[in-house]
Amino acid sequence: MSSNNQDIINIPNAISFLRILMAPVLFYFALTLQPYWFMGALLFAEFTDVLDGFLARTLNQITQLGSHLDSWGDFVIYTTIAICAWILWPGIIQREFIYFLLIVLSFTIPVIIGFIKFHRFTSYHTWGVKIAVAITVIGYILLFTEFSEWPFRLAAFVCLAAAIEEISITLIIKNEHVDVRSLMQAIKYNKENSDRKI
Repeated sequence: MSSNNQDIINIPNAISFLRILMAPVLFYFALTLQPYWFMGALLFAEFTDVLDGFLARTLNQITQLGSHLDSWGDFVIYTTIAICAWILWPGIIQREFIYFLLIVLSFTIPVIIGFIKFHRFTSYHTWGVKIAVAITVIGYILLFTEFSEWPFRLAAFVCLAAAIEEISITLIIKNEHVDVRSLMQAIKYNKENSDRKI
């Protein structure tokens, strides 16, 4: 097997692709009004999000394709669960609409801005986004099981902060990078590039 094929066909990439395939499963459970199965499928999809990154680092199979595939999977799943929430819990969405909209915009606007500048999905995987995703998933589950709404509301503001950081990274860096963990790291990349030109 060639090195190019090894970059494409590996366990972390397969798991990221599996996460994308969970989108129609989530839609099925939403359209057939099966919220408990939907929540189970959602938790599995989020588990694959944690697992692919862990295996990529453990197996030393971190690739640029894998980083992009992970980001594509995230975008597909987060778009899917937003639409499915409208289907399954329209009353709760109307009540929490401002927070819901803030979360959706926080995940989509950085992607759009990155696509406009670099003509592809950005794959920064910042710590801010990782924290925002964790809080959002917890808040999502607690909100739609009607246990508590405040974690979801908190998640909206954490997502906003993470989005501002991602947009700032896109505006600062001149060339696309994957796995930019923070705004400080983006500033460091720019400084290193400037030093090379001197």
